[in-house]
Amino acid sequence: MKVVIVEDEITASDNLKHLLNTINVDIEVLQILDTVKSCIAYFSKPIDASLVFMDIHLADGLSFEIFDHVEINIPIIFTTAYDEYALKAFTVNSIDYILKPIQQKELSKAIIKFENLTNIERTTKPDITALLHLLQEQKKTYKSNYLISHRDELIPIKTSDIAYFYIDTGIIKLVTFAHKVYNIDKKLETLEKELNPEMFDRANRQYIINRNAITKIAHYFGGKLIVNLNPKTTERIIISKGKAREFKDWMNS
Repeated sequence: MKVVIVEDEITASDNLKHLLNTINVDIEVLQILDTVKSCIAYFSKPIDASLVFMDIHLADGLSFEIFDHVEINIPIIFTTAYDEYALKAFTVNSIDYILKPIQQKELSKAIIKFENLTNIERTTKPDITALLHLLQEQKKTYKSNYLISHRDELIPIKTSDIAYFYIDTGIIKLVTFAHKVYNIDKKLETLEKELNPEMFDRANRQYIINRNAITKIAHYFGGKLIVNLNPKTTERIIISKGKAREFKDWMNS
């Protein structure tokens, strides 16, 4: 599969290229474009690509401006940190829409969707029912508070007051910015689905952290990262090499 990436942030385009190669080593990135102007020039000529990944916000404007100048018949998967453009995205030959920071799981789903559609006639008119379903999923609501059972009390805790969750000898702990520690009867996998991914990230198998708790990020050997939090943790939080790029993009988003 040959693809074109339209993205004005180097870290984001590098991360997308890395994820694509992780999903399928046979995916070839033909070109990376970062402006509306360069896209108009590039897509004005015949190209041997089967799919385009296109960010909506580019250095010199919105990528929708490209379609005012050239016709792109190649299927497009839009990528952006915002979802207010979703309806418009589906009027310009888009087959999917991924919110940043891009997760490998969501990217894999989009590629599978593209592959499933290769033998189906594509039109520029969106399937409204499917589109509304997609938007509802993207506008998913996340937990705003947890009710914690502590001794003989039930304590409500806002998610914005939670610095991180971690697992300790099989027990999940919740740590607040006020240095309070509580047990919570949930799995990290469940918490990961309930929490807003813009604020919380599954740093590794032991920790889910709030971006506001991060005080320092340092390079570690082998391409890994070490993250320091406040309140302090009893052990070092290490981000694996494979996740390091995704983690930095999350912090930069």
